[in-house]
Amino acid sequence: MQHFVRIVMEKQENAKLNESVFPIYESYTTEQDVTVLQIPLPKELSEDESNEYAEHLANYMFEEGYEDFDIVIGEEDNIVEETYDGNEFFEQYGVMWFNEDDDLDEAEYQGRKVKLGKPMRGDVKKFKVYVKNPKGNVVKVNFGDPNMKIKKSNPARRRSFRARHNCDNPGPRHKARYWSCRKW
Repeated sequence: MQHFVRIVMEKQENAKLNESVFPIYESYTTEQDVTVLQIPLPKELSEDESNEYAEHLANYMFEEGYEDFDIVIGEEDNIVEETYDGNEFFEQYGVMWFNEDDDLDEAEYQGRKVKLGKPMRGDVKKFKVYVKNPKGNVVKVNFGDPNMKIKKSNPARRRSFRARHNCDNPGPRHKARYWSCRKW
C-alpha cells in the first residue's frame, strides 16, 4: 500500500514544486477543478511525524508563494469531497447555533425579524448568521467560501483548517472566524 502527501488547492495552471526538493511528485486537476500535488512517501507516518511533516511542508508552500491550500497525509488513492444539497448539511451535522441569551432568539435587522445565532445558507458567502455585537447592534456575519466543500470528516484536513484559522482561540461571536471554526 502506497502512502502519499497531497497538497490540495483551488485550480492553478502552473502549480509546481521545486524538483531539487521534491524529485518525485505528481500534479493533476480533479473534476471539481481542484489542483492536487501528490508526493509519495516511503512509509506510513505516525501522527507526530505527520504533524511535523505537514508543518514543514506548509512553511515551504508559504515561501513558494502559495497561500490557500490543504495538506492531506494518508494512503487513500482518491480525494473524497462532501457536497450537500438543500437541508442535507443540517441533517448530517445538526443545527449549529448558540445564543448566550436564551430569552432573546429574534431581533430586527434592517426592518425584518431574524433569528439570532443560527447559521443558515448565505447570500453573499456560503453561510450567514445574525448576532449582536458588543455595542448591542444586530449584525449579519457572512462566512465560508461558496465554491469550496466542507471536508471536516477528514481528520488531516480538519486539523489543518483549525490550525490555519487558530480555532483554539476563535475570537468573538460577531466575527466570521468564530463561526467558521464552529463548523469545523
